[in-house]
Amino acid sequence: MNTRGYFVTGTDTDCGKTEVTLGLMHLLQARGYRVLGMKPVAAGAELGGEGLCNRDALRIQALASRQMAYRLVNPWVFEPAVAPHLAAARVGVEIGFPQIRQAFRILAGRSDRLLVEGAGGWQVPLGRGRSMADLAVMLELPVILVVGLRLGCINHALLTCDAILASGLPLAGWVANQVDPGMRELAGNLKTLRERISAPLIGVVPWLERPAPEAIAACLTLAEFQDM
Repeated sequence: MNTRGYFVTGTDTDCGKTEVTLGLMHLLQARGYRVLGMKPVAAGAELGGEGLCNRDALRIQALASRQMAYRLVNPWVFEPAVAPHLAAARVGVEIGFPQIRQAFRILAGRSDRLLVEGAGGWQVPLGRGRSMADLAVMLELPVILVVGLRLGCINHALLTCDAILASGLPLAGWVANQVDPGMRELAGNLKTLRERISAPLIGVVPWLERPAPEAIAACLTLAEFQDM
């Protein structure tokens, strides 16, 4: 098991994985670690100075403790904002794990902590019968689950927790992230999730109009966050 990094997954797309990843990077940097981030697969990109680039991957690259080439941070990037395996099929390519493994090893060797953000949810297909879960297993990283607090989050969170544990990877913790500013029974949902999820709750992130890494980091409870 790689104990110098974490794989950040979520209950769904748009649940706040990138914001929490950036918050965790900021948190670990404040502890004195050299921190790098990675988004191995991204769909939804535009042409920029380094070619086709995904906005979330660029943010992860920018917050890193040292500057790393974009193609290391995001080895597989596709223009249409659709499921990664569908985006890859549109351009006639297959998402290969060797490229991701090579980039991961380079980044891991140049950092104290490496945060790897998945795309979509835990079971998002990546082609050839493989999923984001298979990628996490290949990287052998403890998992941090971001639960997007909205209607239906309890079911999504518990199913995802079961799938993570079934993979053999440890669930290092989870973050409750309020993505619906008007969510009803917020406290009740949180209480139920805390009762049903055995992993530690790292923090509760309220609805933020303009989330920033330092604001997310301030929501994380250091005493409950376990460096593995």
